[in-house]
Amino acid sequence: MIEVTNLKKEFILSRQQQKELNTKEKTALAVDSISFRCEPGRVFSLLGPNGAGKTTTLRMLSTIFKPTSGSIKIAGIDAIAQPQEARKKIGFLTGSTGLYARLTPNELIQYFADLYGVSKSDLAERKERLYTLLDMHEFQNKRIGKLSTGMKQKVSICRTMIHDPEVVVFDEPTSGLDVITAENIITLIRDCKTQGKTVIFSSHIMSEVDLLCDDMAIIHKGKILFEGTMQDFRSNMQADNLTAEFIRIVHASQNA
Repeated sequence: MIEVTNLKKEFILSRQQQKELNTKEKTALAVDSISFRCEPGRVFSLLGPNGAGKTTTLRMLSTIFKPTSGSIKIAGIDAIAQPQEARKKIGFLTGSTGLYARLTPNELIQYFADLYGVSKSDLAERKERLYTLLDMHEFQNKRIGKLSTGMKQKVSICRTMIHDPEVVVFDEPTSGLDVITAENIITLIRDCKTQGKTVIFSSHIMSEVDLLCDDMAIIHKGKILFEGTMQDFRSNMQADNLTAEFIRIVHASQNA
């Protein structure tokens, strides 16, 4: 479970950033006192246009960023007071994850399994299941630096899941990927739901949201504009389709 209460994140701006943004403000408010809850066995989607605060929010949930204020609970753990304990419960997948180019997938997965204290028997079982799901056997012993973008993303997925996390965070996981690799990730998200994991993912692709999510929130300029079930969203739609309704809500907030 993920519980977020009055979460806020401000960044201090350098002089160069102030100049680029044409502002005299010394701070930028990326996330503005948001609250939501993600339940086990359900998929929660965080939607928003570029720069809305999605990635900043997910990085706070994953303990990469420390919030300016507010609270985060991950599987009952205070993620701000006990970030190391919270990390044990989290798998975080982002397109910007750095991989060690000189290692092979097998070596990298072994390294992260050791970090998380995964037993040899669990490692063998999980590797086989993930390698089969992601079709990784063919390149498991090739150097990561020689792999394609899609192959590297598969390695990142395996790294994310090897410790069998209770909470899985996906930051635009299919962005820029080929159709087959994107489908692998969608299958994985469905598997996580079936296993009773808490899943949160950010996206601006409404077809993915329609396929996967049970609950959702729309974030824009750091504020939550809508939060509820997918059924609630559909029931209250004023536009003809999901994409049009998403755009309508964002535009309405700009004109308010």
